[in-house]
Amino acid sequence: MKLPALPRASIGVQLILLVLACLLAMHLALFAIVGLFPPPRPPIYRVAEIATALNGGALTARDGRPMVRTVSATLPKVLVEGPRGGRPPPLEALAAAAGQPREEVRIVQRRPGALDRFLREDVTARMVIEHRRRGGGRREPPPEGGDGPPPPHEPFERRIDGRPPPGLRYLIMREAPVIGDFHAALRRPDGRWTIVRPSPEPFPTDWQRRMALFVLAAFGVVAPAAFLFARRITAPLKRFSEAAERLGRDPHAAPVALSGPAEIGAAADAFNNMQSRLRRYIDDRTAMVGAISHDLRTPLARIRFKMEGAAGGLKDTVLADVAQMEQMIAGVLAFIRDESTPRHREKLDLLSLVECVVDDAALVGGDVELLESGPVQVEGDAVALQRLFVNLVDNALKHAGQARIRVRREDDQAVVEITDEGPGLAPEDLERAFQPFFRADASRNLDSGGIGLGLPIARSTARAHGGDVELIGQAKGLKARVTLPVA
Repeated sequence: MKLPALPRASIGVQLILLVLACLLAMHLALFAIVGLFPPPRPPIYRVAEIATALNGGALTARDGRPMVRTVSATLPKVLVEGPRGGRPPPLEALAAAAGQPREEVRIVQRRPGALDRFLREDVTARMVIEHRRRGGGRREPPPEGGDGPPPPHEPFERRIDGRPPPGLRYLIMREAPVIGDFHAALRRPDGRWTIVRPSPEPFPTDWQRRMALFVLAAFGVVAPAAFLFARRITAPLKRFSEAAERLGRDPHAAPVALSGPAEIGAAADAFNNMQSRLRRYIDDRTAMVGAISHDLRTPLARIRFKMEGAAGGLKDTVLADVAQMEQMIAGVLAFIRDESTPRHREKLDLLSLVECVVDDAALVGGDVELLESGPVQVEGDAVALQRLFVNLVDNALKHAGQARIRVRREDDQAVVEITDEGPGLAPEDLERAFQPFFRADASRNLDSGGIGLGLPIARSTARAHGGDVELIGQAKGLKARVTLPVA
């Protein structure tokens, strides 16, 4: 029992699925990045550490990058403009920790974000726990009574050095966290400023390098899957274009059988219907022309029979016209017979085929020469292509008495040029020469033995193979240029 075919999804649906799959994969990769490699915490500096650095002490920090100390005659612009929004910097605590009046100290820190505020609360909570663990759970009144910080002129360290902590408030003030980048300055006795700031963060950091490698790895996983998915969508389009190109080269090509999105299936059905209608149209017109040509033989035979008793001069003239018409009809019937017979197409060495045509023409005494050429492979019907070149070579021999042939490759085209040094054609007749039974001037008319179907048949054959034939005028003679797609 044959199962019914599953409905094919449209290109739009498949593209939406592709986009959703890529987004899902990248979001999963991002979640994995955040889970496996959380971003590093920003550097944390304590007020006591900054004060020590301003007073010429150590530049190290317990939870931050080392600090940089410089001396300048003027304050940097960032310190002159002051803080920009956010929580005010711990200026009072820094002045107290440095043991200097508030007017001699400056500090500006970057505007804190949500993470900074959370870290500040976390650090403060850890300081409270640590202080209570050391036995400082009882809140002691600050020295000299009062609730404010110690006087700015009295060093904060002296007030707490060698004695119990004066109170949790002062401990927190001394250990107040400054999160992230900052600029702090202290006026020196000579009027210059000692400026302290965190050292620049290296780029890229270890965390940034790990993130870059993880993103590249995620892309390496997602990209092949997306490529295969996209290829599955676009492959039927490529096969469809190849089928259309094959139909242009061979009208008798097999119908298109494509699988893929719904739009491709609908286009393939329409394409096959068009091909069938074109084939029926061509077959009908070919059969009609063949029938007309065949039926014309009967009245021509009667004319020939009736002219047997005519006068000599009239008889010869009419019989010559009848013979010419019979020759045309025979040529048309031969062309229709060849075109209506499907032939097998295969890869051919075009140079070898042209050499056979040259040898046959030279065998009957034709002045034919094959110039310097190279091998080129094409795909086509050997009999039809041989007839094409025989027609062009015969045309050159009849009208010019000689033919020179060259075969070469230009990009993706095989080119065959047949040159003669005959009388040539007028520029306006170069294209009209491909019309059936075309008559040019006396230099290339039917008196030379042709019936006017050689060039139309040659162009029809070339175009059926995806190529073309054109005539190019020269200073002396004519050049027939044949182009065919390379196999």
